[in-house]
Amino acid sequence: MKTPHRKLLAALCLAGTVFAAAPASAERIKDIASLAGVRANQLVGYGVVVGLDGSGDQTTQTPFTVQSMISMLSAMGINMPPGQSLQLKNVAAVMVTASLPAFARAGQTIDITVSSIGNAKSLRGGTLILTPLKGADGQIYAMAQGNVTVVGAGASGAGSKVTVNHLSVGRIAAGATVEREVPMPLGQGEFVHLELNSTDFSTAQQMVEAINRMAPGTASAADGRQVRVKAPANADERVAFIGRIENLDVTPAKMAAKVIVNSRTGSVVMNQAVLLDNCAVAHGNLSVSVSTDNTVSQPGALSGGQTASVANAQIEIKQEGAALMNLKAGANLAEIVRALNSLGANPQDLIAILQAMKSAGALRAELEII
Repeated sequence: MKTPHRKLLAALCLAGTVFAAAPASAERIKDIASLAGVRANQLVGYGVVVGLDGSGDQTTQTPFTVQSMISMLSAMGINMPPGQSLQLKNVAAVMVTASLPAFARAGQTIDITVSSIGNAKSLRGGTLILTPLKGADGQIYAMAQGNVTVVGAGASGAGSKVTVNHLSVGRIAAGATVEREVPMPLGQGEFVHLELNSTDFSTAQQMVEAINRMAPGTASAADGRQVRVKAPANADERVAFIGRIENLDVTPAKMAAKVIVNSRTGSVVMNQAVLLDNCAVAHGNLSVSVSTDNTVSQPGALSGGQTASVANAQIEIKQEGAALMNLKAGANLAEIVRALNSLGANPQDLIAILQAMKSAGALRAELEII
């Protein structure tokens, strides 16, 4: 019977075999590069969600919620007596975030995310009150308002609590209206610049060749990431020209050998360029067991002492014998995973093994730990 980590490694081995057999495929330029200057802008705002079913902020612990409501009521012509203490259960203070797409025009709507910043139990069923969304320059670019949708549920009672998904974050589809446009010219002067998602000189050169086959003499590589293209001056012609460029097919160059290790989850991912030289690995497991035996200390009849509980801890350390195993050089991901799988190592053990292989020079790849 296979253990879970053996199943995982077997799946990786199969995936490596499939990927190794698949030839390199062409990709559209729009999938591997973006137009310089054409990007989204982040917006943020502070707002209040009302209409909650008793699941709002505990206002004694979140005074900013009360201050927000007093300010909002004052703006509506309702003045609270000085020193008035509000006990609100259906209100929650939130941060509203959104991404303003490139070329967004005034009047268009965008999706927003509403996140509790107090101690509200849930935002389910609440309504976000009109909230201005500002950019990094402090200017208001959108106004948000609407009913918050929370994908989740929760219930509590008699000291027990059950929660499905996250209840303190919600979303409003088309919940904000764009009020200000962000100027975004298509290129500087007679040129537009295409930027690769990942720096690669070979791919940049192939992109230049593909563009020049369509429009001879228009493209040149500035470096391993940016390609400069001479485009028509007329706006309509420029848009059409960029559209044709984005749909050109380019076969990306083979990526550099890389192994990504997530030290928190134990995930190990390798690409097809990873190579393994001949090496020998000793693998052993170290286990530490701590057990506590609770006993009662009973004093003598005339000693005047008190009965006390005493915890006696026992610590036992075991280490299984490690076998020195020879790993043959692998030419692709499938062979490397098969070699590591022969050690019976789990993902956490693989991290230590890969680090040691890299230090010994047996792993021909860049090792990145995240």
